[in-house]
Amino acid sequence: MQIVILKDAASVAEYGANIFIEQVNKKADSVLGLATGSTPVALYQELIKANQSGQVSFAESISFNLDEYLGLDGSHQQSYRYFMNEQLFNHIDIKQENTHVPPGDAQNPVDACLEYESAMANKGGVDVQLLGIGRNGHIGFNEPSSGLRSRTRVKTLTKETIDDNARFFSEGEYQPHLSITMGIGTILEAKKIVLLATGENKADAVRDMVEGPLAAICPASALQLHQDAVIVIDEAAASKLAHGEFYKHIESENQKLQSYLAELASQAK
Repeated sequence: MQIVILKDAASVAEYGANIFIEQVNKKADSVLGLATGSTPVALYQELIKANQSGQVSFAESISFNLDEYLGLDGSHQQSYRYFMNEQLFNHIDIKQENTHVPPGDAQNPVDACLEYESAMANKGGVDVQLLGIGRNGHIGFNEPSSGLRSRTRVKTLTKETIDDNARFFSEGEYQPHLSITMGIGTILEAKKIVLLATGENKADAVRDMVEGPLAAICPASALQLHQDAVIVIDEAAASKLAHGEFYKHIESENQKLQSYLAELASQAK
């Protein structure tokens, strides 16, 4: 894991957005794994600004979202398809047919999960996957006890996740208790993973992910197995890490190394 600790949420969003911008500028038809929730919104705003100012084009990019509520179609205001359209897709030059969100209204959800896996594989897999982290350590809708090799599937949500998301639903409105989510094994197949976390309420989950044991009770701890996982967090989310200052030192040295390598590459031209 590369642990990047920044001063605030705005810095986290900018850092994360730059990874996606660099990826798409390097490979126009990149396959982007995207996420919903409050944390990614600021990153999406950065991508929108970059696209509208001509710094990056998503015209050839392809996206696959992590998850969707089971029982909601894409026109429902609480569906993740609706969220992505409103927060990102409607404001950048990506082709709608190149954006994929698990079908919450699928007649046969089990078959839909298999088809979603196949669609990702047919596009060559995810180049860079965006993640948030739940207070209980979930990634996507992979709740505690999820198998570390799990694939895209129908998943029951915990009461904690349901309660956390209840603020998005009106009183008396139907709130799904099931979802379709990429599995942890599916997520780990992405070539690069970028996880963002901000705020003190994520500090326990961040600590367990980074410094705790590899365990299904904290699904995000599976990122310890990934060859290129970048954990971008603010000071508040990092507040319970035992070795926070060491991670800052490592990142500082890493930046020096990258600058040195870039200088060597420039001299070789």
